Amino acid sequence: MIMKYLDPKADLTFKKIFGNHPKRLISLLNALLPLSEEEQIHEIKYLPTELVPQLEGGKNTIVDVLCTDVRGRKFCVEMQMEWSDAFQQRVLFNASKLYVSQAKKGGKYSELQPVYSLNLINDIFAHDTPDFIHNYRIVHDKDSNKVIEGLHFTFIELPKFTPHSIADKRMMVLWLRFLTEINSNTKEIPSDLLNDPEIGKAVEELEISGFTDAELRAYDKFWDSVSVERTLIDDSYQKGMEKGRAEGIEEGMNQRSLEIGRKMLANGMDEASVMDMTGLTAEEIKLLKAEM
Repeated sequence: MIMKYLDPKADLTFKKIFGNHPKRLISLLNALLPLSEEEQIHEIKYLPTELVPQLEGGKNTIVDVLCTDVRGRKFCVEMQMEWSDAFQQRVLFNASKLYVSQAKKGGKYSELQPVYSLNLINDIFAHDTPDFIHNYRIVHDKDSNKVIEGLHFTFIELPKFTPHSIADKRMMVLWLRFLTEINSNTKEIPSDLLNDPEIGKAVEELEISGFTDAELRAYDKFWDSVSVERTLIDDSYQKGMEKGRAEGIEEGMNQRSLEIGRKMLANGMDEASVMDMTGLTAEEIKLLKAEM
């Protein structure tokens, strides 16, 4: 079977679709974020995706897509294939860094604008609820109407999504269908996806004929690394359960990170990205490269 389309959830395709198309990204953000009519986004400017710390020696991180709108609000978008507690902490770290980075010497705290973090997860992490959209804000522990504005987090579990789950939000349904229904086995694209101007253009960019041989090799390597990571996650948790001790789980998870890091380096991924995605230290990366 010859592939006609690539999966939009891969790192290469996701960044190609949303990383340089303002109208398309605006459509996605307005559809998936819990924004009121007055809060809708109308114009954006892309920002560098590498978040550099203000203080020397701080941790650099890289996100998939980052932009700001005319009000100064920041929007960070991440596509994540596997859920982990480390990813959740990285999301909090990145959003906090974006919020703090607005502070200028002599500026007023009241001038700080909200940061919205949109995280699309191709995995299930909330097993105790059928809800697949999880919105978080800083709220009072006894009165959720009392809110400290500034940080907004949205996590979407893509495997839980079904079109009939949200019949009243057309664009949300269309974008989530785009992300969940199209893959390397797709031959025909539903007309309602093609009829939307931005989604229709995004579909065109997924056609395999538009990718170079080098890009296709990178695409295949991405899915290889995802497969390896899933296997190592399963193995590490199994080892931890067999040992029956917290340190066993921790040891297994550290081994998983090392194995994933070794695979990523072998596939040509840069050190900063490997550190960001695995949580490994610079010294651990150095040791891995010495072994190769």
